[in-house]
Order: sequence, then structure tokens, then C-alpha cells
Amino acid sequence: MTNIFRHLSAFFVLLLLLANGSSPTAAYDSRPKAKNVIFMIMDGTNSDVLALARWYKGSALALDGMMTGGVRTYSLRSAITDSAAAGTALATGRKTLVDHIGMIPIFPEEGKPYTAYPVPNILEAAERKGLSTGIVSTSPVQHATPAAFSAHVNHRNQFDDIAEQQVYQGMEVVLGGGKAWLKRDDKVKSRPDGENLISVIQKKGYEYVTTRKELLQSSGEKIWGSFAREDIAYELDRKKLNPNQPSLAEMTEKAIQTLSKNDKGFFLLVEGSKVDWAAHKNDPVGMISEVLSFDEAVQKALQFAKKDRQTLVISVADHGNSGLTMGNRSTNHSYASEPKEHFIEPLKKAHLTVTGAVSQLRKDRSNLKEVLKSYGLDSLSHKEYNLVKKSKHPEKEMAALLSKRAKIGFTTTGHTGEDVFLFAYGPGKPTGLVENTDLPKSVCQTLGLKLQSSYQDGIQFYKKRGFKTTIYRKKEGNPELVVQKGGQTIRYPVNKNIRFVDGKAETLPAVSLFNGRHFYIGPPNR
Repeated sequence: MTNIFRHLSAFFVLLLLLANGSSPTAAYDSRPKAKNVIFMIMDGTNSDVLALARWYKGSALALDGMMTGGVRTYSLRSAITDSAAAGTALATGRKTLVDHIGMIPIFPEEGKPYTAYPVPNILEAAERKGLSTGIVSTSPVQHATPAAFSAHVNHRNQFDDIAEQQVYQGMEVVLGGGKAWLKRDDKVKSRPDGENLISVIQKKGYEYVTTRKELLQSSGEKIWGSFAREDIAYELDRKKLNPNQPSLAEMTEKAIQTLSKNDKGFFLLVEGSKVDWAAHKNDPVGMISEVLSFDEAVQKALQFAKKDRQTLVISVADHGNSGLTMGNRSTNHSYASEPKEHFIEPLKKAHLTVTGAVSQLRKDRSNLKEVLKSYGLDSLSHKEYNLVKKSKHPEKEMAALLSKRAKIGFTTTGHTGEDVFLFAYGPGKPTGLVENTDLPKSVCQTLGLKLQSSYQDGIQFYKKRGFKTTIYRKKEGNPELVVQKGGQTIRYPVNKNIRFVDGKAETLPAVSLFNGRHFYIGPPNR
């Protein structure tokens, strides 16, 4: 009898947990389905930096009113993920290996190499349903997270392939950095194929903009904004050093304005990319800068969602980074008496991030004192000053000195494996402690989408129909699938949503992909 009561008690506790959104698995709001989804990702953000940003700001974050649970972040084979695998999980609902973008491994017999195949993502599913789609990022738009929602490659560093797939993906809005991969750029050795994707973008009817002013004045149905060769400046630096670049909030607001013109609805991916970048440098000022920048973008999304009442906003970190803590070994015995000012005031002395400050440093370091002061280091000892002056890596030394003053600790310059917070608002919002793969399922549920693959092995498809198949590898690295039968020749160029039938171009529902062994195509029209 005791066991029966014990099991009944456990059952009722579970019911209470489910009712309060504390389920160990995904629970979903039962309100009506959403028309729009704004999916917002803080790259590489752990919980302590959110607390630190809140103290720094001196008031609540927009995120605070949206907290609904937590998210587990591990990848297919590692407890600590990277942005490629995490982004793929958030975009496709499938776990994968680190470095993979929209590709899932197939493991053959032990000891033999695996292959990876493309799986559909929620942005592509939204496009198939007729929704408008877009990506916004402060990194190059070809970086891992935005790429996971708009491309399929074996390795996250295939920026040339990612860029081309994005151009032919059919999105209505693309805003961020990454101009260097749209046209040959000798500095980053991009586009060995010689293609000018900026020209293609313009021919496809995009309003192509490169400055903040141009973006704010734009009014097109399709907008492509490339505001930096690589990444957009940290928000704290942008205002002083790169004012011609838009903020993340401004890009988000413009994207919403543009995409919401579609009566069928829209899907928008927004990434605050550079919390992660600052975390890799153990720069607490840079991390706070980007959390607050992201939070302003969240506020823009919330303002629209609260007025619209048909929009689901989801915000989450893809993984942690740096192990930042408020408190370090110096506070082992004093933490109970440390006021917030001891942590915040040293940080507020900085007027630039460590990256922005060091960008102003002359080669002979004759202005080192001014640079140090711009990062809040205005009272260094002779030993500390010389440490920075002689260092091959002044950023590292400066960040460490400021963190020491602010009593902030770091455990790593790499990623971390903790669960992260889940924030959501609107119809169909996910709640509880969920897997990262649950979130795209939640999006599909509320938008009525289906993650059905439009890809098939092109070689097998045509061989079954009696065609001769060849993968033609060009010197510049853009292979083509060529199939021939009865005098007819069909060519599929990689990374494009077109094929050529006896020289005549036809549009396909998906870009063609090559994983090094298999050539994947969208279903032909005939």
C-alpha cells in the first residue's frame, strides 16, 4: 500500500510540474497558432553575464519578462557544442557533429569514413509555405548560426559556398556583415570562382545597402545589407568608431517592417553574434556591450509582437562561453560583503571594448596610456603598464587586468556546456527545460510547418532513369552534376537553385549541394 501511495504522490507532483511549465521535456502553450516567428539567438552567452549586464544597465532587461525555462545544448557526440552543431539543432531539430551546417552524419561500418546529408530547416519550411524569411546578424551572415538557418555544408568555414547558397536561397531580407565573401577579396582569399554575388543580388531585385543611412531609408520588398567586410563592430565601439554601421536593433526593426508586408506571415532569424566573440577574449565589457545590444533588439521584437498579437518570439543562447563569474578567487572570503558597485564601477570606466581600444593603438605604442584609459585602465602600476607594453597580445593582458579589478573570473577562453535560459513570448511559446532540438519543432507546430526534405541523391535519381551521370569538377572549385541521355544534357551547378536543360535555365525549389561524394538536388519540375 505504501508503494501505491508513493507512486500516486510522484504522479501528482509530475502533474504539478507540467502545469507550471517545469517539465523535463518540452511543453507548449495552448493558445492559437502564430502567424509570424522571430527566433533570436545570443551566441555564446552564459547566465552570469546576463546578471552582470542587468547590474550594469541599472534596470531590468527586456528578456526578463520572457523567461519560460531552460535549454540543453550538447551536440551529437560532445557535451560541449559549437555554434555550427548548435545552430543546426535549433534550425532543423536534429543533433549533428561540431562544424557541420545543416548536415547530419550517416555512420557506416566501424573504421570507414562517414558521409553527411542535408536536412531541411525551419526557414526553408517557411519559404515553402509562402512566408517571407530573413536573417540578421552582427557577424558575417555566412557565420555558423545564420548559416545553419540558410545553408548546408560539411564545414562551417566554407564561407564561399554558404554565401552562394544564401544568395540563391530566396530570402527577402539579409542584413549583417560578410561582404568579403560576396565578391573576390584578396585579404580573406574569397570567391576563387570569380563570381560577383553582389551583381547577382541586385539582379534578383534586392535593394542592396551598405550603410546605416541607406538601410534606414530603404523601403524595398527585398533588402540585402552588407555593412562590413567581416563582422559589424561591437555596439560600444560602433557608436564611436563605426557610426555608419547600423545597430542590431535597427537591423531587426527594419527586417520586421519589411517581412511583415507579407499577409501570409514571416520567419526571421536574429543573431547577436558577438557576445561569443568577446567571451573568447575574456572581455567582460565586450560581453556586456553585446548582451545589451541584443536586448535592445529583443525590445523591438517584443514591441511588434505585443501590438501584432500573432507573433511568437523565442530567444535563447546556442551555448555558453568563457565560464564568466561575478566573483573570483579574490572574493573567496569577501563575497558576502561585496556590493554590486565593486563589480560594475571598474567596467563602467571603459568607453570601448578591448578590441575597439586596441584598434586605436599605434604601431610604436606611443599612445598606450590613452588606449588603456579608453578601456578603463587609468591607474596601472609600472609593472602592469610594462606588461601590456611588451606583450605580443595586449588585448589579452588588458582584459585580464580589467577583470581582476572588477572581481570577475573566467574558467576558459572556449565554449562551456551548461544549460542556458529559454525566453519566449506569444502564441505557442515553448516552456520548461527542453532540448535545443525541441525549439524548431515548437516553431513548426505554431506556424503549421513541416520539416520535409526536398533533397535527393541526384546521381541515383538519374541513374534509375537511364541517364549517364558525371560530376564535373572545375578548377575554381564549383562542381556540376551533368546528366545525359538521348542527346539531352542537364547541368546542375552547385550552390544554386537552377539547372540548365540543353542550355535553358530552370528554377528549382532548392539549391543543389555537393558533400564531396554525393550531389544532392531538389526535385525537378519534370
